[in-house]
Amino acid sequence: MLVIGLTGGIGMGKSSAAAHFRQHGVPVFDADAYVHGLYEGAAVPLIERAFPSTTYEGRVDRALLAREVAGRPERLKALEAIVHPLVTQAEIDFLCEQEASGAAMAVLEIPLLFETGAESRVDVTVTVSAPEDVQRQRVLERDGMSVQKFEALRARQLGDADRRARADHVLDSGLTLENLHAQLDVLVESLKLKDGRVMERLRASRS
Repeated sequence: MLVIGLTGGIGMGKSSAAAHFRQHGVPVFDADAYVHGLYEGAAVPLIERAFPSTTYEGRVDRALLAREVAGRPERLKALEAIVHPLVTQAEIDFLCEQEASGAAMAVLEIPLLFETGAESRVDVTVTVSAPEDVQRQRVLERDGMSVQKFEALRARQLGDADRRARADHVLDSGLTLENLHAQLDVLVESLKLKDGRVMERLRASRS
């Protein structure tokens, strides 16, 4: 099975690309969505222990937690040390399930793929990219978003030019959705010709 790492900065169109992968029958693991689930489940007691009073009624108060780590790299690393291993294990479980079901390829949608070194856990990397003005317009149209929040989120992410340089494939989402889908159609067909090695290494490590 070929393991594809899908990434891109905020507002670049990852969700649209992931949805089109699914339309091709390719299963997708959404790391962000999984983290949201952790903040209402398994990670809650761990986060409360490390960040007292940031949880309420069995779930993490994301605003309080954000204030705890804002501008404090050591606190952010402490949070990542809790969350990242849980996400990585969930990704492994997902990949094993998809391979067992006969999937030819699977996608890990990871916003901070390069920033966290997750490219070592996939066979192929794909980034979604758009011009900066398009990105800014998309993000600032979201409810509750401000220029300050957008800039803070973007500061945590690798620059688009660096992401494009490091990715195996770049999808341009700056035009129409139909154009993005057309690029993905071509990419999916080309990826069907590739062999993966990640699952072989994963099976060896688990044996």
